[in-house]
Amino acid sequence: MLAHRSARRAVNVLHRPCGNVQPRSFQRRTFVSIETFTNGFLDLATALPLPSSFPPYSTTIIICTVVSRLIWTVPFSIWAKQRQRRAEEEVMPIVNSLKPGVSKLVLTEMQKIGVRGTKEEIQAAHGKRVKQLLTTRQKQLFSEYRCSPGFTMAIPIITQIPLFMGFSIVLNRLSQAPTPFDSESFLTLSTLAHADPTATLPIALGLITLANVESSRWFMTDAQRERQEKVQKWKEDRVARGETVIEPQKIIKSALRLISVGRIVVATMVPGGVILYWVTSATFGLVQTWIMDYLELQRKRKLALAPALSKKIPTAKQ
Repeated sequence: MLAHRSARRAVNVLHRPCGNVQPRSFQRRTFVSIETFTNGFLDLATALPLPSSFPPYSTTIIICTVVSRLIWTVPFSIWAKQRQRRAEEEVMPIVNSLKPGVSKLVLTEMQKIGVRGTKEEIQAAHGKRVKQLLTTRQKQLFSEYRCSPGFTMAIPIITQIPLFMGFSIVLNRLSQAPTPFDSESFLTLSTLAHADPTATLPIALGLITLANVESSRWFMTDAQRERQEKVQKWKEDRVARGETVIEPQKIIKSALRLISVGRIVVATMVPGGVILYWVTSATFGLVQTWIMDYLELQRKRKLALAPALSKKIPTAKQ
């Protein structure tokens, strides 16, 4: 404990503001705030009743990562999942029920104004107008039901960035010499203050991130797979006719794959404490995604079986 306290005092002396480069009040707000977190981390690593065989700083990094994700990011992910359910189970059924009526209305309007052309041109104009009306109504319903897809997708990302950046900055500051991180190794890390010499953890980080990207297809219902196959066939038919088809999902997925590779490169250059945090956070995110997707898959299967089961239940005779 005395060694830990001495190391902490050394870190404080090293990062103490000096000179007149900036106003004293600004320096105090900036450096003291970071030192507060670094000192708190060192105190926590010293105070935790860990077995002597557990490396204190590495274990504290893992514990802080799991606890902070449970407290901060998981509730927002659940909220985003609830918004997604409202969009799929309340808004989209309404939109689908409007399609026949809107189609007839557009056809009647086209007949009144005397739209002329080939069969293909009339069908294209009809489909375009129907799509415009349905898209407008869909956006209105998303607003009414508070389940806009764009904001729903952004919620998990927005809530993770402050925690991710903040903890990474604190651990990076703690890795600057003199630091107690120099005295502790973990797995392939020779010390928590230096990069992984074998690049094992950076590669693991990239694979975990890639698994999180690709696992979206692992938890799909039969109806979802069938719908996806129909959409894919429809896109192929449009491409065969020479039409341009933009697929945002494929673009996003390709970008996330590139990010997975990029994370490996960046992770080979950061201190061991930071890469340990990144790997722990990515692993937690992957497990969280699997659990939530599995529970959602089970829920959708039960909803799909409910109508069939209700038909099999015999009604009481009058």
